[in-house]
Amino acid sequence: MAELNSSPQKASGTRGRKKMNVRVDLTAMVDLAFLLITFFMLTTTLSKSKAMDIAMPVGEGSAVPASRSFTVCLGKNSQVMWYLGELKNPVIAPTVTNFNKDGIRKALFETSKMVHDNTGKGMIVVVKPSDHSVYKDLVNVIDELNITDMQTYAIVDIDRHDTDALKQKDVY
Repeated sequence: MAELNSSPQKASGTRGRKKMNVRVDLTAMVDLAFLLITFFMLTTTLSKSKAMDIAMPVGEGSAVPASRSFTVCLGKNSQVMWYLGELKNPVIAPTVTNFNKDGIRKALFETSKMVHDNTGKGMIVVVKPSDHSVYKDLVNVIDELNITDMQTYAIVDIDRHDTDALKQKDVY
């Protein structure tokens, strides 16, 4: 608390004047400051984690019907090659696109609607990153899958046939 000592003292060299000693106790102010600092440290969130949940299958995978299999191969310079079905006999031929609004998102929406209309089931997306793709492209594809509400997708290693197709399209 603030404390005022009022014991009168005569100042030297002055007649009749009294000097007052003033002393302010700041203990309560320091206590309050530390309580506020502690409160804000405990209640402040510095940064929230931005992680995506990916459920990976355990063991051997099952066969995927070609009519519902949408394959996305990641190439260099943020280029994406996609096709529906098997690469040897595709339902939709391999197409090269990118990550803009008319790119992979449009292909996912349109192909998913076509697969659902033809089979009555959802599309299965297989993502195959190549050796020349970057991690950012994989994250972008997963973002696009979440935006387009694709429920079933897998991230697998790219095989030689897909690598050859990327080389033919000059994306590898």
